[in-house]
Amino acid sequence: MSAANWNAPLWNNVLDRLRRGAMPHALLLSGAAGLGKRAFADRLANLLLCENRADEPCGRCRGCLLYTAGSHPDRMQVTLELRDDGKLRTEIVVEQIRVLSERLALTPQFGGHQVALIDPADLMNTAAANALLKTLEEPSTGTVMVLVSDQSSRLPATIRSRCQRLDFLLPSPSEAIAWLNAQGISGAAQALEAAAGNPGVAAELARGGGLMLRTEVATDLGQLWHGKASAAEIANRWAKTEGERRLWFAAQLAEAEASAVARSQSGPLALTAPVDFNKLATWFREAGRVRELLRTPVRSELLLLELLIAWRELAPAARRA
Repeated sequence: MSAANWNAPLWNNVLDRLRRGAMPHALLLSGAAGLGKRAFADRLANLLLCENRADEPCGRCRGCLLYTAGSHPDRMQVTLELRDDGKLRTEIVVEQIRVLSERLALTPQFGGHQVALIDPADLMNTAAANALLKTLEEPSTGTVMVLVSDQSSRLPATIRSRCQRLDFLLPSPSEAIAWLNAQGISGAAQALEAAAGNPGVAAELARGGGLMLRTEVATDLGQLWHGKASAAEIANRWAKTEGERRLWFAAQLAEAEASAVARSQSGPLALTAPVDFNKLATWFREAGRVRELLRTPVRSELLLLELLIAWRELAPAARRA
């Protein structure tokens, strides 16, 4: 994701800290995926390792050239790694943090900063988080750790309290649409609406066929609402392909519908029969809970079936007959 204009205040905040010599040893970049945290972290790491540091990396010095080539000795990254069987781990493990701590204990090879990127920080397991805490409590001179998290509430409070936090927020619709247009996204407004105002997610939806999938989910919910489809058939189909993503769309559509009902307007699902706002909101929260469970080794089709039956039961009896 290219640098986003809406994150300029956060960038200026970091630049001010650098100018004052008050750069913290640990930063937590927090906010939903799609708002530019990772591009920001990469840009910051490059700037800290640039030998001609100004407001941006110069791109010409030894530090920048090595950084671009991915071989700067003072840049470290911890992320999800492959297991011995070739599958991607679902968490950052303690061995990775121990290796990082050992490297950070060494003197920087170029005599400046050492920069460590930890992403996604919220997927550290308990042992890894405890190991990182020791490094956060006794940082080496010149060390800057940048933790990137889409769900920072999952991080232990002890980790969060030892980091300076930068919150990445949704831009205004005009800023987001301008950015999407600059990325060559057609139908920017529609994509942004589908992404609940998140420009990075909107770009992914527009490029990856997500808008078609969202329409399919809306159709499924509408058919189920009017008693024209089977909850079991939909649950099985959702479980087989992109179940978590489909459920994200379903929850988002229910939330938008509830918001429209509260304003006495027609929502994206166009539920013409009367529906209770509180019940829609409750179903939205349950959809979020099930979405979290889908990331665990469970029978996803059974969870989805229960949720879809609950959706079906929201419809007035006359519609379910």
